[in-house]
Amino acid sequence: MRIDVVTLFPEIIESVTRVSLLGKATEQQLLTVACTNPRDFTSDRHRTVDDEPYGGGAGMVMKCEPLFAAVESLREVNSLERVILLSPRGRRLDQAKVKELAQATDMVLICARYEGVDERVSEGLVTEELSIGDYVLSGGELPALVLIEAMSRMMPGVVGDWESVETDSFFGGLLGYPQYTRPAEFRGMMVPAVLREGNHAFIAKWRHDEALRLTRERRPDLLE
Repeated sequence: MRIDVVTLFPEIIESVTRVSLLGKATEQQLLTVACTNPRDFTSDRHRTVDDEPYGGGAGMVMKCEPLFAAVESLREVNSLERVILLSPRGRRLDQAKVKELAQATDMVLICARYEGVDERVSEGLVTEELSIGDYVLSGGELPALVLIEAMSRMMPGVVGDWESVETDSFFGGLLGYPQYTRPAEFRGMMVPAVLREGNHAFIAKWRHDEALRLTRERRPDLLE
């Protein structure tokens, strides 16, 4: 998969995608993440990418010309079939959406800054808007990295043991079951006996029951 990130701060994206599993995925060419800076597509000496909003109000708005030019410059390397704006007003990202997006060959992620982007970007360029939650950040770079990280886990070869992906929270629709490791006892707290006795059928049932219990307690909406 190729992901082109349109951002004013490429160093944020590059610093994260060079390490850990994302770094491994890019090194093995399972994933390509490239950054394009809208400032490189401005025509004034100040490389201006924002301006005051029509109608007045606080803050600045990202101009449409640099964003259109930045995305359209990628035509030779990206199909532009998916141009995603990371936005608080977008559809909330969930595991089902992550699985869907992970099947794509390529996509463009636009990271907004300031008070947002000129609405004409959404009208004439963006194919969908995504949000990672009901809160506001200073820019779209962190949401873009959340999406990239989540999708990378769905790509064969990125995570060494696929079973660890299948047991992630939300992968099968439930929250993840409790996990334990050594020592068996710590400050009076014991690892459940069923996990120490080695009966795999009992362990599988316990894990499923615990996943259901936690989902019922903490995210009953998932059971619907």
